[in-house]
Amino acid sequence: MAELHPDIERVVFSEEDIAAIVEKMGREITEEYADKNPLVVCVLKGAVVVMADVMRAIRAPLTIDFMAVSSYGDATSSSGVVRILKDLDSRIEGRHVIIVEDILDSGLTLSYLINMLQSRGPASVEVAAFLVKDVDDRDCSVVPRFVGAHVPNEFIVGYGLDYAERYRNLPYIGVLKPECYS
Repeated sequence: MAELHPDIERVVFSEEDIAAIVEKMGREITEEYADKNPLVVCVLKGAVVVMADVMRAIRAPLTIDFMAVSSYGDATSSSGVVRILKDLDSRIEGRHVIIVEDILDSGLTLSYLINMLQSRGPASVEVAAFLVKDVDDRDCSVVPRFVGAHVPNEFIVGYGLDYAERYRNLPYIGVLKPECYS
């Protein structure tokens, strides 16, 4: 186990837990898309770490692309206003698209992203969410096809997840101490 960062209250998922979740997601996606050559889309920046691991766990042909969106800034909850900072380089007409997301929280950002991508004529758009936060106010229109694990409604960081661009490099996922963001 990596040394606990002083700003972390407790670890939710260890490096070993994360590896097991990634393998499970890779197996599930491989079974579903073995003969479909999906376009796997990483939502930057948070999902870059999970995307790198999950794509290596998928045992089927695939291509990748990246999008960058913003709805948080330095806040701890989504503003509801989604800005596209970087769009796809690939055309997605007729393609099976899997959006890899680090965490599904309110669903506002993903709902916007799914609708935008569906308007481009793909064969399908599905979501692979590494984590799904257990919240009451989620946009119910977002139902991930692949879910790594559920997490409590706490502010978590590590393994790509950040607060104000910090903590992404932690090798585990932990709860950030409230005094760090309040």
